[in-house]
Amino acid sequence: MISEKHRGKRIGNQLLFTGPAILIFLAVILVPFVYGIYMTFFQWDGVSSTMPFVGKDNYVAVFQDGKFWQSIWLTIKYVFFMVILVNGVAFLLASLVTAGIRGQHFFRTAFFTPNLIGGLVLGFIWQFVFHNVAVNFGEKFGSSLFATSWLGDEHKAFWAIVIVSVWQYAGYMMVIFVAGLMNVPKDIIEASTIDGANAWLRMRKMILPLMVPSFIVTIFLSLQRGFMVYDVNFSLTKGGPYGSTTMASMHVYDKAFRSYDYGLGQAEAFVLFFVVALATVLQVYFSKKLEVEA
Repeated sequence: MISEKHRGKRIGNQLLFTGPAILIFLAVILVPFVYGIYMTFFQWDGVSSTMPFVGKDNYVAVFQDGKFWQSIWLTIKYVFFMVILVNGVAFLLASLVTAGIRGQHFFRTAFFTPNLIGGLVLGFIWQFVFHNVAVNFGEKFGSSLFATSWLGDEHKAFWAIVIVSVWQYAGYMMVIFVAGLMNVPKDIIEASTIDGANAWLRMRKMILPLMVPSFIVTIFLSLQRGFMVYDVNFSLTKGGPYGSTTMASMHVYDKAFRSYDYGLGQAEAFVLFFVVALATVLQVYFSKKLEVEA
């Protein structure tokens, strides 16, 4: 039996080490989240001393806001291509830097470096690339693809954001894949090689199934970062041209802090949270099933 003194001491130690983290979690995440849901039932411009209760009107307005749903579908399209390209490029890079090539440690550092650059700075760097470097390249070599800046074309600006996002996140996901590839049992690969299995067969039948846990993590992180994209979107295009690249997070921000409609902005933010949570739960569910089968 544990004495009351020892039990109290154990609880005190637990609170000492976990208490600050719990308080930070409550203050930074849980309380603002609950208060945000509370605000969805009121109309407030951020200045007035009163907040009229409007009930479900903000949620009704969300479903009537065509621009919001347009931004949601654009974000889903962006996430789809970004997740596929980021994970595909990251896996190829991880395979390259674990293949025993000369200077592979240098390449790991080089590929990871873009992830260390802030989204706003990254956007301004790529603004220069698209506005100057790419256009000069197009003029010099007569390429119609780069005849004008992609950021000024409503059909190409979306792909510019995708390219920059892949360049930013592929190195980070590469590190996760490198860890997964290094944990693949070498004796299995050597045995399959002796048995005559070629590189493609080893990749498809042995390496990829064993890499499913790594893919679960990278796809989860890609989904989360893709749905919440704002800084790159803002610094590259500011939602333009003609609103063709306004993602969901930017639309929610504009609704709350530029249109001064905090209640509706919070309601749209909650709907966006629900979409992200649903996509994440489905991804984890199907990934886990694939992991069990593997």
